[in-house]
Amino acid sequence: MIPGVPAPSKPMKNPAARTAADYLKKILTARVYDVAIESSLEVAPDLSRRTGNQVLLKREDQQPVFSFKLRGAYNKMVNLSPEQRARGVICASAGNHAQGVALSARRLGCKAVIVMPVTTPRLKIDAVKALGGEVVLFGDSYTDAFGESQRLEAERGLTFVHPFDDPDVIAGQGTVAMEILRQHQGPIDAVFVAIGGGGLISGVAAYIKAVRPEIKVIGVQTADSDAMVQSVKAGKRVTLKDVGLFSDGTAVKLVGKETFRLTRALVDDYVIVDTDAVCAAIKDVFQDTRSILEPAGALGVAAVKQYAQSHGLKGRTFVAITCGANMNFDRLRFVAERAEFGEQREAIFAVTIPEERGSFKRFCELVGPRAVTEFNYRISDAKVAHVFVGIAIPKRAEAGKIAKSFVRHGFATLDLTDDEMAKEHLRHMVGGRSELAENERLFRFVFPERPGALMRFLAALHPDWNISLFHYRNQGADYGRILVGIQVPASDDAAFGEFLRTLAYPCVEETMNPVYRLFLR
Repeated sequence: MIPGVPAPSKPMKNPAARTAADYLKKILTARVYDVAIESSLEVAPDLSRRTGNQVLLKREDQQPVFSFKLRGAYNKMVNLSPEQRARGVICASAGNHAQGVALSARRLGCKAVIVMPVTTPRLKIDAVKALGGEVVLFGDSYTDAFGESQRLEAERGLTFVHPFDDPDVIAGQGTVAMEILRQHQGPIDAVFVAIGGGGLISGVAAYIKAVRPEIKVIGVQTADSDAMVQSVKAGKRVTLKDVGLFSDGTAVKLVGKETFRLTRALVDDYVIVDTDAVCAAIKDVFQDTRSILEPAGALGVAAVKQYAQSHGLKGRTFVAITCGANMNFDRLRFVAERAEFGEQREAIFAVTIPEERGSFKRFCELVGPRAVTEFNYRISDAKVAHVFVGIAIPKRAEAGKIAKSFVRHGFATLDLTDDEMAKEHLRHMVGGRSELAENERLFRFVFPERPGALMRFLAALHPDWNISLFHYRNQGADYGRILVGIQVPASDDAAFGEFLRTLAYPCVEETMNPVYRLFLR
């Protein structure tokens, strides 16, 4: 359990409220398969092997709108009266519910107005428009969009379709759990469910606790959008001042009244995950399925890994609901870079090296055969060099051992592996002009990206030619690319030319490049 979060209060105490039996009936009779498919429940073989547990993925990313949301939206809309559908419907959504409403409206032949936060990925906006929905962009979060949708509902006489806080919506989402238990009738230790407003976890928990109460239902939120966890801790709904936008599908400031009641009563535990863990989970699912999830869709997978590790669990069966795949392509660069940190497979350091002959080579020898993921340096001091270096590691504890080794051999070191500013910004800012870069020539080198290739390149440089600038970042390609500034006296031009010919690495001199002269010279 998360400290401060009480155990679920069972049974639900309000006699006027819908009971678990009421929800079981609503889920069993929900109308979802006019538009939704029964998504597959698949073993994630690589993830299972690495965690030591059987990890099953409930592939809601396979739905026609790449998300579970159309289940609840359609179940709500198909149960409206003909008069209500004739007037049209309206909803507020960060994207996935919007697509569900738009698709359902097209299927049922009614008008749909969708209010979306301005931060919604373009992919989701375009998808809603393609389905015939009228899009209104308003505010920075779901809560902002919700307020505007309420105004438009009254103004235009539309029927509101709530993305989570509605019994018919909750029942539609609960059919996900119905399928899981039908598809896997053997033991299941826990089902991990992403929480935004709480509609999915409310429906899943209501069905599982009615049919297989021994199975744990575990909610997952990001550290910067944890409205449900804070509400359960406080015993009342808590409104967040701000929410993180990376996992836009779960960026909800205030959870629903009914979803809070159900979640508080039925959910067994909660896991909070960070951005790096979510990026690593996106990579995990890609490796097992060749599918790319959106951040909200990967929360359950990130939680399975974190929960199993923190509790030392092996040989269990866990289900993660991969609840969405509406990923903006532009985000993939960020995801790929941060996944290494989420997997705890990259450590980054700031290392101080004496500006004296042979010290750079000694440092490279300390790095040894380890794979270097990044190397940034710009001469800035006559006595010491400050190097930003990334190194691939098998586990997080290795970072501390490497840092101690550097210090033990006379290189002052800062471990930046958990430093957000360093990971997000500083790694891209090492450089600039230097008055000490006399006789500097700039080269771009290309070399085969093999273990030890970077270190062999560094070792081949003549010790009399000082490196004044160095930039390398492993991009996952077959060839590595390095930008190097080397201080070569004019009297050594002939010898340096011979060095380049014998190095066997293709290179281009950039000394006269105007960009170099503007920003680095």
